[in-house]
Amino acid sequence: MKKIIVCLSLLGAVNSINAQKINLGKAAGIVSNGAKALTFTNEDAVKLSKESVDWMDKNNAVAGPKDPYTVRLNKLFGKHKSQDGLNLNYKVYKVKDINAFACADGSVRVFSSLMDIMTDNELLAVIGHEIGHVKNEDTKDAMKSAYLKAAALDAASSASNAVATLNDSQVGKMANAFLDASHSKKQESEADTYSYDFMKANKYDVVGAYTAFKKLALLSQGSTQTGFEKMFNSHPDSEKRAQAIKKRAEKDGLWKDPGTVALPTAKLTK
Repeated sequence: MKKIIVCLSLLGAVNSINAQKINLGKAAGIVSNGAKALTFTNEDAVKLSKESVDWMDKNNAVAGPKDPYTVRLNKLFGKHKSQDGLNLNYKVYKVKDINAFACADGSVRVFSSLMDIMTDNELLAVIGHEIGHVKNEDTKDAMKSAYLKAAALDAASSASNAVATLNDSQVGKMANAFLDASHSKKQESEADTYSYDFMKANKYDVVGAYTAFKKLALLSQGSTQTGFEKMFNSHPDSEKRAQAIKKRAEKDGLWKDPGTVALPTAKLTK
């Protein structure tokens, strides 16, 4: 199975074991880091993010403008193309991985299988979380780490303090480093907080953040392992994150008991 390029994802990826995987292409092994004193700016993070996402868009099935997935996503996020100082662009990858990610260049990519199991409010919370990672510059930190680990700088250029131009193979290496990276507990908590505040400020139902995490917790349980491969490396885990959201919603007087949360038996994108 080929790996996924992820620019700070909430889900860490829950992958359908026998499904078509999102295409990475030429992914080679990791070599020497080099350039420990690299000066890595926000502009570098944006440039490398755009190159990665442009490549991904060309090498994976992207939902067209009239596709039900695109129509639904635009309906939900059309008014958030400019959010908190960020210029965002949204697309749907029609793959069977369950995930979403956002990058420093403002690219937000949502996977169709995630949309199949999440309600509108849950999707708003998930993408709000991804935007939070970008706004908090977690994306920049992860991009720099992946760039160094993936040998974007080889022996000949290891003394350089500037970002080198990446070739196609190096983009693949960097993608592997993104996938292997885990987010700190602090980064995840701060992104959760951003998502909650995003929901609250826009008068969306904050309980959607709670039920989204409850669904992710269900996916990670042993009873679903026959259909999904658990790849959660972030902290705290989905159940704890759901309870943290519930506690805050109760404090804010916004809690409404959703009852038992279950995975849908039919796709929610029609």
